[in-house]
Amino acid sequence: MTDAPHQEPAKRDRSCLAIILAAGEGTRMRSSVPKVLHRIAGRSMLAHVLHAVRAAGADRIAVVVGPNRDDVAAEARAVAPEVEVFVQSERLGTAHAVLAARPALERGADDVMVAFADTPLVTAETFSALRVPLAEGAALAVLGFEARTPTGYGRLIPGGGKLVAIREERDASPEERSITLCNAGLMAMAGRDALSLLSTIGNANAKGEYYLTDAVALAAEKGLVVDVVLAPEAEVQGVNDRVQLAAAEADMQNRLRREVMAAGATLVAPETVFLQSDTKIGRDVIIEPNVWFGPGVTVEDDVQIRSFCHIEGAGVGKNAIIGPFARLRPGAKLGEDVHIGNFVEVKNAELAAGVKANHLAYLGDATVGAGTNVGAGTITCNYDGAFKHRTEIGANAFIGTNTSLVAPVTVGDGAYIGSGSVITENVPADALALGRGRQVVKENWAKTRRPTKA
Repeated sequence: MTDAPHQEPAKRDRSCLAIILAAGEGTRMRSSVPKVLHRIAGRSMLAHVLHAVRAAGADRIAVVVGPNRDDVAAEARAVAPEVEVFVQSERLGTAHAVLAARPALERGADDVMVAFADTPLVTAETFSALRVPLAEGAALAVLGFEARTPTGYGRLIPGGGKLVAIREERDASPEERSITLCNAGLMAMAGRDALSLLSTIGNANAKGEYYLTDAVALAAEKGLVVDVVLAPEAEVQGVNDRVQLAAAEADMQNRLRREVMAAGATLVAPETVFLQSDTKIGRDVIIEPNVWFGPGVTVEDDVQIRSFCHIEGAGVGKNAIIGPFARLRPGAKLGEDVHIGNFVEVKNAELAAGVKANHLAYLGDATVGAGTNVGAGTITCNYDGAFKHRTEIGANAFIGTNTSLVAPVTVGDGAYIGSGSVITENVPADALALGRGRQVVKENWAKTRRPTKA
């Protein structure tokens, strides 16, 4: 019996079939969305498991779905196009679900891993560790954990210094229920034994179903080696309702924060920063409190992200300063030394090195050249009510405060836009453009408008 984090990775020259069970209905989620498609850190639970088994060396993947679950099948194929999808037409237990992928099993593999799509926090390292006993001759390897409160879990039953059975709580004796070593549900089987064990599982249990866990007792009866790999309880938590989904999200966020900090970034208040599974943060990045990252964000080295920023689908270049209270939307690409200040929004826009937009601006569907300064209140008017249009601003231009750039429009290199202008025509390089009404001053006008006191 060994701990998963200390295991050596399974040999990569061993073929591996991963079977992911994703047929559960998840009625406790109270949702029209299938349980396994609910997201944690921006990625569906099914996708988390697919990524993990791939990283653990699975060269073939089968996903078992319920009837009429084309949406689950589509997600599996979107994440891993090579997957085979099988349908479990009747819900007759976990062993029955695994056997729905019989054609994949019949093609053979050195190792067969069985995973559950609603157990999204299991790492690639743990899956790899589960394969190690198989390479050493075991027929089965079961993932277990020490439960603080074992009620509700299947127990790992020892006998003669070996694992001899897994007993579901409803089928367990009072003595067996006192055991705290519990079944995490995941299992790996030697390919040579998988089909024979699965095919002989009966339904002699309280619910009349075919339990995958019965494979342990069958293997023990045949004198086959059954090993147990231990993982932390938090890692093997399943998700069945919204409360458990929130708990899994919290644990995943803590994991991602630790990874970011271990890679060289500073999170001033880690518990207030929310990351996605694909967020990439460089070294010596400083992230202040209350920052939210959506999918598809890359932040290069030495960036400062100040408080209360919302960033998704964006790339941030080295030495940039973002925020506070900035929003970077999909397609925002910021070069080195760009400054995006408070209440500035950037969408589908490329800002070259040294661009500054320090406050109260909207830059959408635009290209801004190096060294350009964008004044407060500037907006690119990119939408005409039917179509989006692009604004092109050259290098070292100066866009005065409260300017409206009505796209499509081009402002040349070094051009100067006077404050308060509405620009509807192209501006040549190094030109001055003014698009505002001429100021008129009427002396004493205000005085004559004030009422006189009686």
